Amino acid sequence: MATYEKKKCWSVLFRLFHWMYALSIVTLCITGFYINGPWTNTMIEGSASFPMAFARFIYFTAGYVFAGAIIIRTFLYIFGNKQERVWDILPITPRNIKNLFSTILRYAYISENHEVRLGHNVLAGLTYLFTFVVAIFMIISGFFMLFPEVATWQGIGTAVFGNQQWGRYLHHLLMWWFMMFALIHVYLCIWNDVKEPEGIISSIFTGDKFLHK
Repeated sequence: MATYEKKKCWSVLFRLFHWMYALSIVTLCITGFYINGPWTNTMIEGSASFPMAFARFIYFTAGYVFAGAIIIRTFLYIFGNKQERVWDILPITPRNIKNLFSTILRYAYISENHEVRLGHNVLAGLTYLFTFVVAIFMIISGFFMLFPEVATWQGIGTAVFGNQQWGRYLHHLLMWWFMMFALIHVYLCIWNDVKEPEGIISSIFTGDKFLHK
């Protein structure tokens, strides 16, 4: 019978980032779809109620929470604990390169080899890093559309996207990445918890994981 040892994995700040990130993404997708194509009668706007105004308020609030989460993650990539820093998931060491390919083979059901690792596996870490970069583009395009008259955002947005229309198009397009990412992320967390009872899902609540002794 396998025995496990309880290990501290994620800091309070990392767990705060995760739930700010997750909840803001869900909120932004739902309200974003509504703002793009409202399914209520817009004739009631400003009379019986304010559905669009309320949706936009929730959307902008969630946008600030999303931006705050990215600022926290930036800090943790540099100053977090060993598992939270960016160096732990980059394929720049023999151990990380080996972990990347072994994870790909395991997810493809080609190999059953599982490396005991306290933090993210390298494939997951690289996916999170890519999503982090996408999130930065989302924030830039979002504030470019929200504050087109502000010189700073106008300058950055024009330099990155060219114009408002391209910024809006890419903002909408990149949203689909977050929806696909969320579905795959939840699936693989459940899959990993079933295959190896290391407490991946519970760790984002408690900060603790369980590793083979």
